[in-house]
Amino acid sequence: MKIGVIGAGVMGRGIAQVSAMAGHTVVLFDINHDTLETARIGIDKNLDKAIELGKTDEVGKAKTLSNLHYSNSIADVRVDMIIEAIVERLDIKTKVLADLAEINGESTIYASNTSSIPLTQIAASFVFPKQVVGIHYFNPAHIMKLVEVISAEQTDPLVLDQAKEYVKSVNKTCIVAKDAPGFIVNRVARHFYVEGLKILEENVATHDVIDDLVRASGFKMGPFQLMDLIGVETNLSVTESMYTLFNYDQKFRPSRIQQKKVQAGYYGRKSGKGFYNYDK
Repeated sequence: MKIGVIGAGVMGRGIAQVSAMAGHTVVLFDINHDTLETARIGIDKNLDKAIELGKTDEVGKAKTLSNLHYSNSIADVRVDMIIEAIVERLDIKTKVLADLAEINGESTIYASNTSSIPLTQIAASFVFPKQVVGIHYFNPAHIMKLVEVISAEQTDPLVLDQAKEYVKSVNKTCIVAKDAPGFIVNRVARHFYVEGLKILEENVATHDVIDDLVRASGFKMGPFQLMDLIGVETNLSVTESMYTLFNYDQKFRPSRIQQKKVQAGYYGRKSGKGFYNYDK
């Protein structure tokens, strides 16, 4: 299958990598040339790490790289399946998908990696609503085994089946979720972040102490470490979306501390500073 991944950020390049490793031909598209170059370097490093861990070898790396094509021209994205992994804004997603529909037509599958925007809402304004489906990876996509597949109200059952087969082909664990706010994982996990931020707001403990306590409980990362990895601005965007979708229920209220981080441009690892400082 030929896959088009839209957005070469951390999530997009992870999706592109696992798809290429599974033997799919992949076009990784981003309008920003520097972002594409960063993705190229990041994927190469990830593959070297995979060799070090015995998960692939030099031949596997070479095959993966030969399956990957980078482009900042949307006209190059003529594919069987599109997976968009761009900013969590409905207007931008619908505009990009509309542009891709003009290039690809009705036979292509249009998948969104959205964390919180209802798939039914995305499909409602799309010219081929039956072809819309959710394929939601978790960060980092090349490591995390779980992928949620979400059916919009309009999704053709055959498209849903094809999405499930794709997820199996990239050696991920597939779960099917209905189109509800946050789907399954983000609905449950939202409070992992929100409650951590509330504890910080109330000066119960510092962010590093909270992370230490969470890791001591068996988690690999604390909420602040994970927000820095995902992107503080991305995490805030999902929280804001969930807050709206749940009719401003206070248990989903976005944190002022997180909002200030975003206003300052402290997005986490990608910017060199978030809740922690990093060497870029």
